[in-house]
Amino acid sequence: PAGSASRPAPGPAPAPATAPPAAGASPVAAASADPARWGRVDAEGTIYLRTADGERVVGSWQAGAPEEGLAHFARRFDDLLTEVELLAARLTAGGGDPKHALTSARTLRDGLADAAVVGDVDGLRRRLDELVAQAEVSVGAARSARDAQRAAAVARKEALADEAEQLAAEATQWKQAGDRFKAILDEWRTIRGIDRKTDEALWKRFSKAREAFNRRRGSHFADLDRQRAGAKARKEELVLEAEALADSTDWGPAAARYRDLMAEWKAAGRAQKDADDALWQRFRTAQDAFFARRAETFAERDAEFVANAEAKKALLNEAEKIDVADPDAARAALRSIQERWEEIGKVPRDDVRPLEARLRAVEEKVREAADRQWRRTDPEAEARVAQFRDRVAQFEAQAEKARAAGDIRRAEQAQGQADQWREWLTTAEQAVQGR
Repeated sequence: PAGSASRPAPGPAPAPATAPPAAGASPVAAASADPARWGRVDAEGTIYLRTADGERVVGSWQAGAPEEGLAHFARRFDDLLTEVELLAARLTAGGGDPKHALTSARTLRDGLADAAVVGDVDGLRRRLDELVAQAEVSVGAARSARDAQRAAAVARKEALADEAEQLAAEATQWKQAGDRFKAILDEWRTIRGIDRKTDEALWKRFSKAREAFNRRRGSHFADLDRQRAGAKARKEELVLEAEALADSTDWGPAAARYRDLMAEWKAAGRAQKDADDALWQRFRTAQDAFFARRAETFAERDAEFVANAEAKKALLNEAEKIDVADPDAARAALRSIQERWEEIGKVPRDDVRPLEARLRAVEEKVREAADRQWRRTDPEAEARVAQFRDRVAQFEAQAEKARAAGDIRRAEQAQGQADQWREWLTTAEQAVQGR
């Protein structure tokens, strides 16, 4: 019982070590060193505690010498003092819950009025008053820290909710945004210290944003699937046409159509990767087959054209040696060359103009020779020459006759006309000879 003892404490009781008081704290002396300083025991074994307000009975001792009873109640005080100083040490070190420490300090202080101990109860009360004040400060600091922590947690979750709402409204990089939502959720779960109402409101914001993002992403991929299905159907049509063209020998139009098909392929968009790759392989196979056949044909044709060019060069060498002194023979030789020229066929594009130019030069040379021959044998020109010659002879005869008759005036007149006609004759003869 708190106020009495039936037997002494076993063995001698060492004085308990007390924790050093906190800086600035009021020291409280242990009671075991001098129990009589703080209380007394009467002959009947009644134990009294001395306080500033006087004495009060704290118990009785019937199990041994009265001094042992006084020492027993002093040890009880020392145990209480040790508990108080341990509480002070925890408060000073910042360990434990300051609210619990405050409750403990108040309980200890309130229990001092009836405590069955002998010691410096007044000093211990002052010490507990200090601890209560210290605990109240710690409680306030803890409350402020919790409030700050709560505010920081609320601010962080608000920032995460804001980011989630922005992603839900604007994100188009679907994988990165989806990964970010997962990271936000992981971080969200680590944030503590928010009151339930606020936490639920913030969670609703985040959850609503995530659902909106998932709906928008789902809609996007549904649209993409529809587009890919349309692209696949269109590309299947293009592949069928490309495969149908692969055996064409209408080289120009078919090649142009392949170019158009390629442009339409790009405009069709992308199908699912595996389907798109398979269709593209079919398209390229058909296209490559066509252009390989065309290249082979063109190579054969080019070889033929080169041979044709060499044959035409040989004809040109023959044509350029035609003797135009005999225009008729020259024309006949040229006609033979022209006939063989047409039979030879096409030549490479780059050789067409040079070869044609050389042939035209030969044709022009033969034509000019024939023109000159024609001009030399023109009947009207020869008739004019003969007419001028006759007129010259006529006027010279008249001049001779006039001179013989002594008619000098008529002789000079006739001779002048003869000279004039002779000039015209010379000009006409030169014209005929120059043709």
